[in-house]
Parts: sequence; structure tokens; C-alpha cells
Amino acid sequence: MIDRLPARINTATLGVADLAASRAFYGRLGFTEAAMSSETVAFFQLGNVVLGLFPAAELAKDAAVAERASVAGATSLAINVATETEVDEALAFASGAGATITKPGQKVFWGGYSGYFADPDGHLWEVAYNPFAALDDNGLMALETKQSAET
Repeated sequence: MIDRLPARINTATLGVADLAASRAFYGRLGFTEAAMSSETVAFFQLGNVVLGLFPAAELAKDAAVAERASVAGATSLAINVATETEVDEALAFASGAGATITKPGQKVFWGGYSGYFADPDGHLWEVAYNPFAALDDNGLMALETKQSAET
């Protein structure tokens, strides 16, 4: 019996207008497509998370919800890097791959440095340097958890 949901994300799937164009864009970013991709869906292994690309109409149908217009800015995905310089370099690379820079790298209110780009469908990606969250040798963050209120 499940007493709580597993605290993890295995796959983040983006609804896209043009699967071929999105597949090509993420390929230009240097993401390697997984063998399990097909003509109707694309998957990319990103560290411990899989990025899925699925036509927006098909995603809505699969989830049994009405298709709706994109709500740009309602969600973002993030890539953390080790330095402020890497933020700027990553944003420049994304721009060269066809991304739209929505916010160039800059000091931010929470004490780090970040910027944003949008993919062809307007999905936002933040590239951030967070001096309060170290990255391991694989570029993954391991955050400390708060102590339970019961302890």
C-alpha cells in the first residue's frame, strides 16, 4: 500500500506544436535522443530525468483534458551550472541553437546569477548558478532537507 508519493520526477514531458522542429532544436542544444523515441514522441536523457516531447494535442488527449493555448511563463525547467560565466556561455549556446533569450544572465534577488531562454514553443528554461546549492561530479544538485516538525 502506498502511503505517500515517491518524491521524484522521472520524466518531464513538454507539449509541442511541431515535434520534428522541437526534436531538431533539442538536438542542436546537444541533447542526445534516446533509442526508445519514435515518430510520435521523443525522449532525451538529462541526468536523472528524462525530457519528453509529445505533440500538445496528443498530450491533452492522453491526459483526458481539453487542449488549451500555451501559458508561457507558468512553468520553467532549469539547468544549474558551476559559475556565472557558465550561465552566460550556456545562454549564448542556446541562442546559437535557435532559442530566444528572454532574460540575459544577471544577478538575481535570491543571491545567485541566472538567465532564461525559450524553446520554439515558448517553454522556458532557466540557466542558473546557485552559490547555495553545490553540484556533484555529475552536475546534480543534492539539497539538504528540512527536519520533520515531529522530531
